[in-house]
Amino acid sequence: MLSEAANKAQNIDQARKKIEELSRSIEHHRFLYYVLDNAEISDAEFDKLFKELDRLEKEYPDLALPNSPTKTVGAPPSTEFKQVKHRVPMLSLANAMNVDELEKWGERLQRSLKELDLDEQVSFVCELKIDGLSIALTYKNGDFVEGATRGNGEVGEDVTNNLKTIKSLPTKLKPVEVNGKQLVPQLVEVRGEVYFPISSFTALNKALEDEGEPTFANPRNAGSGSLRQKDPRKTAKRKLGLWTYFIYITDAEFKERTKHFDNLALLEAMGFPVEPNRHHAATIGDVMQFCKDWHEKRHKLDYQTDGVVVKVNERDLWVKLGATSHSPRWAIAFKYPPEEADTIVEDIHFDVGRTGAVTPVAWLKPVHLAGTTVKRATLHNAEQIKRLDLRIGDTVVVRKAGEIIPEVLNVKVDKRPAGTEPFVYPTHCPICNTQLERIGQEVVYRCPNIYGCRAQIQRRIVHWVGRDAMDIDGVGESLIEQLVEHHLVESPADLYKLTEEQLLSLERMGKKSAQNILAAIAASKKRALANLIFALGIRHVGSSGAELLAEKFASMPNLMQSDAEEIAQIEGIGAKIAAAVVEYFTHQPNLELIEQLAAAGVSMESAETTKQSVAQTLTGKSFVLTGTLATMERSDAEKSIKSRGGKISSSVSKKTDFVVVGASPGSKLARAEELGITVIDEAAFKKLLNDEETNG
Repeated sequence: MLSEAANKAQNIDQARKKIEELSRSIEHHRFLYYVLDNAEISDAEFDKLFKELDRLEKEYPDLALPNSPTKTVGAPPSTEFKQVKHRVPMLSLANAMNVDELEKWGERLQRSLKELDLDEQVSFVCELKIDGLSIALTYKNGDFVEGATRGNGEVGEDVTNNLKTIKSLPTKLKPVEVNGKQLVPQLVEVRGEVYFPISSFTALNKALEDEGEPTFANPRNAGSGSLRQKDPRKTAKRKLGLWTYFIYITDAEFKERTKHFDNLALLEAMGFPVEPNRHHAATIGDVMQFCKDWHEKRHKLDYQTDGVVVKVNERDLWVKLGATSHSPRWAIAFKYPPEEADTIVEDIHFDVGRTGAVTPVAWLKPVHLAGTTVKRATLHNAEQIKRLDLRIGDTVVVRKAGEIIPEVLNVKVDKRPAGTEPFVYPTHCPICNTQLERIGQEVVYRCPNIYGCRAQIQRRIVHWVGRDAMDIDGVGESLIEQLVEHHLVESPADLYKLTEEQLLSLERMGKKSAQNILAAIAASKKRALANLIFALGIRHVGSSGAELLAEKFASMPNLMQSDAEEIAQIEGIGAKIAAAVVEYFTHQPNLELIEQLAAAGVSMESAETTKQSVAQTLTGKSFVLTGTLATMERSDAEKSIKSRGGKISSSVSKKTDFVVVGASPGSKLARAEELGITVIDEAAFKKLLNDEETNG
């Protein structure tokens, strides 16, 4: 039997190992979440690890590591972007995982006030906790000059240009009345959360699934990845949203309000978007009621919320109450538990996408989950079914990943009915019975019957009429299903051959509706070249890639005659997309489709004439832009270069001819000076454009 001293030493040794193990695990998951946007575990699982480490460090304070995750925030900023030091550190919030923990926070708050001899009556502000990416926005004299991610709380990543693509972000502040005068602050820093609207997220994942590409786990990952795109045009396509919630003003004359609730109104008055469902609560009891009320209501919003942020309303108390190294004492985040439910897999069906990707879907005994009745859950691919050892009749735990996509979390093997057999994945397409193929290292099985499989035909036409493609209003999935079923449409070109008589032969189709549909189809003939390229459904070519191709080649014939090497040289394209484009035009049915579309009057040329009207005086010249330009947007500067035949690069190399430098340039300037590359400011750049135009 161990002595008391030996037993104590053993406990300390076990605690030391556990603390080291938890620290490594937490840092690993932080890096995946904050830097790679690819979380492996849920927020609830991460919080459990964090709380266990915090408990052990309090029990064994001498064992806490100097750089413990409990003393730091977020993760190191990515080296892909210029680093920005925050004027005010961006701390994380402590979490309350249930009502008891929220109540205990309220009790600790009251004790802290008493210890500080503060006999003040406090109230609270409740705000829905947006599950997005935290950002800091800096404005000087009312103009937006810089935006950065949280990073490690002290230093973040400069994502200014990408933030400018968010329509709700004000680039210039509205004046507000201060002492009878209309003013904007000289310097203001605002905190907010960038989010991916659920509707946009669902559409994005559906498109990725159709391609047989990996989908995003939740809107937060998708939004964070979108904000970190090197090309702001890709960010713009994701249509991100923004809510703001903090304001820091350093002006002597223009101070923020003394109450946090009033500062939210101030943010709105200055033009910032503020989440509208905030609440001023007099007591902790009122706070708890607000949290309870929104447990179900939150599922009706078009943005993801995973809890409620509770703050002391009196801002003068924030400084007095202070903060730990990790979180402020005057605020806490109440987290809703992840919603999971047990149900039974009644069958497994297979969905065939427009590229032939075959995706398994579990048909479930209906179960209520996260505000909706769940009847289906994606199983992703054959590997997932094999990993779960999922069988028809199994009892499974279903969770909404990010409260959006239902997924099967695990199988309750102890409840498995007797006599069940391992699931055998089909070898043939469930629609056309063609033998399935698995290409290279892909995990997805595909139906190779591209032009004969009814499901693929239908999905391609659904893609064709979509908003980012040919945008044909009034032609939805149910109508397309009827058109394909009645053999009226076999390819997108057939849409342009439809007659009023044919449409009137369909169920529930009136004369006026038929005329509107034909008018919408006719209008789509004049869509931009980028829309047409995207509508073709070339593998790996998204809407932003289609824009790049349209900019470069200006017409469909030019694109069809290009080779992979020429396409791959386009900044933002790469070898994978280039190979897919070239391969698409090797198939005779695709060439016939384009020929039929052209014969039907669909525009095959770019509407822009800048390439023809501006002399190609910068042909062969490579430019890199860094910093913020004062008098022109980055996108306009890039267009000016491209319209004259120049190329844009994201990195400085020996092949770079000019580096154009604006305010707050990044490491690219130092690299240019190191390599002896010509560096020009905005004035010299504009002179170069004008001189070239004149000389041309």
